[in-house]
Amino acid sequence: MVPILISAFTVTSSLGCGQESTFHALTNGECGLIPCRFETVALNTFVGEVAGVDRVVIPPGLSAFDCRNNRLALLGLTQDGFADAVRGAVGRFGTRRVGVFIGTSTSGMLETELAYRRRDPDSGALPADFDYGGTHNCFSAGAFLRAYFGIEGPAVVVSSACSSSAKVFGNAARMIQAGLIDAAVVGGVDSLCLTTLYGFNSLELLSPRPCRPFDARRDGISIGEAAAFALLQRTPDDAGSDALFLLGIGESSDAHHMSAPHPEGLGAKAAIGAALASAGLSPARIGYVNLHGTGTRANDAAEALAVQAVFGNAVACSSTKGSTGHTLGAAGAVEAVISLLAIRHGFMPAGVNTGILERGFELDYVRSSRHARLEAVLSNSFGFGGSNCALVFGRP
Repeated sequence: MVPILISAFTVTSSLGCGQESTFHALTNGECGLIPCRFETVALNTFVGEVAGVDRVVIPPGLSAFDCRNNRLALLGLTQDGFADAVRGAVGRFGTRRVGVFIGTSTSGMLETELAYRRRDPDSGALPADFDYGGTHNCFSAGAFLRAYFGIEGPAVVVSSACSSSAKVFGNAARMIQAGLIDAAVVGGVDSLCLTTLYGFNSLELLSPRPCRPFDARRDGISIGEAAAFALLQRTPDDAGSDALFLLGIGESSDAHHMSAPHPEGLGAKAAIGAALASAGLSPARIGYVNLHGTGTRANDAAEALAVQAVFGNAVACSSTKGSTGHTLGAAGAVEAVISLLAIRHGFMPAGVNTGILERGFELDYVRSSRHARLEAVLSNSFGFGGSNCALVFGRP
C-alpha cells in the first residue's frame, strides 16, 4: 500500500489524558489499574477507569449524544490539539472530503443500564428522556464526531470486539487510496459498563489482580476504558523527515470459535503476514511488536505461537494492557497511538506486571522500557470470533 500520513494523534486512558502523560507513564512502567469501585459493581477485580469523565459537558445542541462513552470521546478529542487539527483538515479539504471511522464494542450501553433502573413500575416503559439512538446505538460515537466537527463525508463504526478500532485504520486507508476522501478521523472509544464487567466475570476471565500478560501465572484480564484518535490524510509532498505513517494493514478471520482463538494462532499469523506484505517489509525490519496480550491463558498462548512463527525470538515485544487494562473496542487505537509514541520518542514500552514468561514463549519480552530507534512497529489486535487485525506504523 501507499503510506498514509498520520498528521495528529492522541490517547486518553487510565494512564492519563494526552500524549505527554501517557508517554511518561509508559517510560516509568506505571500501572493505571485500581480495585474496581465503578458504579454499583461488586466484583473482586481491577479496572482502568479514566478520571473526570462524568465532569465532561457535552456541548449545547448535542445533548442527544450525552452518555459516558461520548463524554469520554470528547475528553479524548480535546487533548494534544487534536480537535484543532481535525478542524484544520475540514477547512482545507472540505466537509465532504473528510471521513469518520470509529471502533467501539459497548458504545453507550451504560446509559441503557441506567435507564432500566428508571422504568415505569407499572408498564415497564423506559424513561421518556432516554435516547437509544444517540447513546447506546453502536453508531452513536460516529454520529457524535460528525456532528461535533460538522463532517459530511463517509462515516463508519466498526464493532468487531477487540479488533474494532484497529480495523478502522484499514477502512479509512482504503477510502483515501480509492480517492473518495482526502482525510479521515480514525480511532476508538469504549467506556466501562456493568454488562462488560459482569459479562467477562461470568466467563471467568476477570483477574483478581492487575493483569499480567504472558506471565506463567496469568489468570485473566483487567477491563479498562479509553479514547484514542488519529488523523489520517493523503500524503503531501512536504511531509517532513519526522512524519509518521500507516505503512501496512493485515486482516483475517479464524472462523474457529465464537470466543476462543485458533489454538495454533493461525488467524493471528495470517494477519501479521498480510500486514508485513502490505507494508513491503520483511520481519527483520520490525523493531518492536505491541502484542495484543490480554492476560488470558488461551489468547496469550495463541499469539505467542503466531509471533514466534513469523519472527522467531528475534523481535522485542510487550503487551501494554498491564498498564491500561483491556480497553476492548478502543484497544486497537490505544495501542496504535502507543506504537506511534514509541517511534516518535525512541522507546519500547514495558509490559508491566509480567514476571516469569510461560514456558515455551520464546519471546524477547520487554519488562522495563528500553531506549531504541524504531523505524517500524507492528501492533496486534485480535478479537472475539477470530477477528484479527495487525497494523504497521513507521517512517517510509
